[in-house]
Amino acid sequence: MSRKLRNIAIIAHVDHGKTTLVDELLKQSGTMDSLRADMETCVMDSNDLEKERGITITAKNTAIRYGDTHINIIDTPGHADFGGEVERVLNMVDGVVLLVDAREGPMPQTKFVTSKALALGLKPIVVINKIDREGSDPDAVVDLTFDLFASLGATDEQLEFPVVYASAKNGYGMLDLNEKSDNLTCLFDTIIEHVQEPEGDPDAPLQMLATTLDWDEYIGRIVIGRIANGRIKTGEDITVVHADSSKETFKVSKLLGFLGLNRIEIKEAQAGDIIAIAGIEHINIGETIASKENPIALPVIHVDEPTLSMELHVNNSPLAGTEGKLITTRQIRDRLMREIRTNVAMRVEETDSADIYKVSGRGELHIGILLETMRREGFEMAVSRPTVIIRTIDGVKQEPYEHVTVDVESEYQGSVIEKLGKRGAEMTSMETNADGYTRIEFMAPTRSLIGYTSEFLTDTRGTGIMNHVFHAYGPYVGALPGRTNGVLISMENGESVAFALWKLQERGKMFIGSGEKLYEGMIIGINSRDSDMTVNPIKEKKLTNVRASGKDESIDLVPPMKLSLERAIEFIADDELVEITPKSIRLRKRFLKENERKRATPRAS
Repeated sequence: MSRKLRNIAIIAHVDHGKTTLVDELLKQSGTMDSLRADMETCVMDSNDLEKERGITITAKNTAIRYGDTHINIIDTPGHADFGGEVERVLNMVDGVVLLVDAREGPMPQTKFVTSKALALGLKPIVVINKIDREGSDPDAVVDLTFDLFASLGATDEQLEFPVVYASAKNGYGMLDLNEKSDNLTCLFDTIIEHVQEPEGDPDAPLQMLATTLDWDEYIGRIVIGRIANGRIKTGEDITVVHADSSKETFKVSKLLGFLGLNRIEIKEAQAGDIIAIAGIEHINIGETIASKENPIALPVIHVDEPTLSMELHVNNSPLAGTEGKLITTRQIRDRLMREIRTNVAMRVEETDSADIYKVSGRGELHIGILLETMRREGFEMAVSRPTVIIRTIDGVKQEPYEHVTVDVESEYQGSVIEKLGKRGAEMTSMETNADGYTRIEFMAPTRSLIGYTSEFLTDTRGTGIMNHVFHAYGPYVGALPGRTNGVLISMENGESVAFALWKLQERGKMFIGSGEKLYEGMIIGINSRDSDMTVNPIKEKKLTNVRASGKDESIDLVPPMKLSLERAIEFIADDELVEITPKSIRLRKRFLKENERKRATPRAS
């Protein structure tokens, strides 16, 4: 008997409107009727970081009912740094909806996620979004999408993809640009027509891959996945086949299905259903939930290896423990171990020092989100500059390369090409749009992009847009230019004084204002020259008995340059750290005392 069930994932580049489209599907299917009047936008961006940054970080499940069909939807992250999230959820679906901006066309992250979907044999439905946007060219974008699929080795069947033209923000879509529409009915119908029903034998022994792990304070650990074969009921015993082939038996305490933003309790589920199971205490992502009588493991999910790593130190600055409550080695270690149980693309290794851990991930944003989350949870720590993970392949030293796409106003293209060229990037294409913006594509070593973002924004007066995605490992290119400016380093402990900062302003740009807590070895600004300089930012103005008239008492401080966590991590050099607390982000030298820094610096021969 045919089942009225569809499982789809929605994939797109950052900011192409994916989460907005999910909002509209929830509304127009009637699933969210009770919230229709006052429903917030981007309801699937459920944590604070996602709402603040306007990006999807973790893959999430929802479901809608359209007529008598139940459609499970997985909202996937659009940024390649969270590719691990995408790779582990694509095995749960039978089709993908690829959302592409009608003006920007397919972008690097689109290419990354789409290649994963096509390799799994999933058939795409292409939604050209933002067709009402000025400068949009839907027909050209369809051609570019076709070219992308062809370059990724799509089959003839995958190349015959249906196209829906839409404005997710305004809640309408059509199959032909000449049609008029005020709803997304055509998208619902296209999903039902073109996405195949789930495969799997409900009468075979139970098999389900643990794809996502969650936690509920009332019912404990929750395992989310799609049943590959068999059936499962509340109260029955099941067996978990671990990665090392050991087996453990648990009782299913609750079964949950998805509808809208809610998990609803169900009594039974079968092959094809995406469900959540409570009652399993010990399981890792990629392990199999199987029948007690005939436990057979499914193939483990393969996730691409990390390309970037950084050291995470227990905070040992003079201000350690003054702003955070979670500061010990044990607390940090426990938190990192908890993270890698659910964040499948991240690795944590212990080092020779008990107070330093090596954290590896897909990119700066991937690790940066973890650090920001820990900071908000009350942790204090210090982190090093990111370094790429070098591999030796067939006896040849190789490093990761990124596909870089830059959109800049034509007047700035020269400086971007020059700067990236010096950093080892090779330009692969350049095209100027009718609106005066130039799109330039490069192949660049990942190393060359670390620390370049702030320089790029300065060179393009904040108007440029840069996206990059891991491409492949390639030849190691040797030494690359780093930061060109030195830093201003505090020589004293205490609070910064306005008079001292006023005198130091001519030396460079300040990271601090007056009245801020400082310590010896803390970085307080960028030097205008290429060398580091030790300065005294707590020096008071000398008082005399002679009164001066007005002018020398006027202290005009330039507002300090405040660095975000990502910008701070990008800025630091190899001999520096970023101190992260719930309230502050400070830059410091690894060795706080000047004589220690001199001893640690190798002398030129």
